[in-house]
Amino acid sequence: MRFLDGLRPVALLLLRCGLAMVFIYHGYPKLFGNTATFIRAFAGLGIPWFFVIIVGIIETFGGLMLALGLGTRVAAPFLLIDMGVAMWKYNFNEGIYAVREYELPLVLGLAALMLATTGAGPLSLDHLILRRKNTALGRDQPQLQN
Repeated sequence: MRFLDGLRPVALLLLRCGLAMVFIYHGYPKLFGNTATFIRAFAGLGIPWFFVIIVGIIETFGGLMLALGLGTRVAAPFLLIDMGVAMWKYNFNEGIYAVREYELPLVLGLAALMLATTGAGPLSLDHLILRRKNTALGRDQPQLQN
């Protein structure tokens, strides 16, 4: 399916931007919204207050990094761990068979895993920076696969 292979750069861009939108939407209010509400919710789950700030930073700035395709392979594993902990501490309250309770963090985490393993793709700052670095070093081919 050569046609679909040709769409891979655009597909990775859309995946990054879609994920970024969701993560920023959920992370921004933890940092700049009603943080006290999130602190109370986390406390109800037995999670210390400062994790609201940590999660807010991971989701907001990790989302921004995905959107830009900057440090994607660094940000994506943090987002994957974030979603794994969210499922464990919050969504598995009805058990593993209640998929409706954890389907969103599951899909977000798996998509983050995909980006962690594949990289941001050629339509990203990661790719642009790597290309410029290789040009400056006199290399024709990138050393890392994006």
